Amino acid sequence: MDWSQHYPAFIQNCPSVTQSAAEAELPSEALLAESPKRVEIADIGCGFGGLLFALAPLMSSTLILGLEIRTSVTEFVQEKIKALRTQNAGNAFAYQNVSCIRANTMKFLPNFFEKAQLSKIFLCFPDPHFKARKHKARIVSQQLNSEYAYVLRPGGIVYTITDVEDLHDWMVEHFDAHPSFARVSEEGDECVRVMTTETEEGKKVERNGGQKFVALFIRLDDPPWPSD
Repeated sequence: MDWSQHYPAFIQNCPSVTQSAAEAELPSEALLAESPKRVEIADIGCGFGGLLFALAPLMSSTLILGLEIRTSVTEFVQEKIKALRTQNAGNAFAYQNVSCIRANTMKFLPNFFEKAQLSKIFLCFPDPHFKARKHKARIVSQQLNSEYAYVLRPGGIVYTITDVEDLHDWMVEHFDAHPSFARVSEEGDECVRVMTTETEEGKKVERNGGQKFVALFIRLDDPPWPSD
C-alpha cells in the first residue's frame, strides 16, 4: 500500500514495505531503508476522528491511522484532515501525521500492517452487540486478539474503553485469556486521559453522566523456541 498519499509530509512516494522486492527491483532491506516512517498507532473503529485529532499534536512525529468501516464517516474524517492541514498551512507538519481509511479490520487487519509494526492500538467504545447470538461480531475475541498480537510489537499497548460494563468484562476476560497479553495499570498514561475525554462517544457519556470502563493490555514477548 502506498502510504505517501496519506502522509505526504513524511513519506515521499516510497515503495510500500509490503511490496515484494521483485516488484520494486530492490532487496527487502532497501525497501525498509527507503520507507523509514511507518504507521505506529491504529485507532480501530475511529468514528468521527476525535481521538485522531487529539493525539496528532501530542505525537506529531508518529504516524497515526484511523480505520472505520462506514463510508460516509470515513469521508468526513478524511475531509476534516484536509481542512485542518489547510488551516494550519504555516506549520508544515500540523496534522500531517494522521490519516483515515475505510476498512473492515475484523477481516483484513493483517493486510495493512506488518508483524510487530504497531506500538498502540485503540478500541474506543466499540459496538457492544448486546444479544448473545451477536457476540461473535464483537471487536475482541480469541481470534482477533491473535491478530492484534501479530501487528503489535512486544511492549506495545492495546487501549480499551467502553461505557458498557458487560462489554468491558468481556474484553478483559478475552485479553486475560490470551497468552500474548497481560493487563497493566492505566495510571499516568496520557493516552488514557485523551481517549477518555476527547472521543465523541466519550463526550456523550460524560454529558449523560455515564460510567467509562478502561483497561490496558501490554503485548508480551513471544516465548523462545524450544531448543533441540
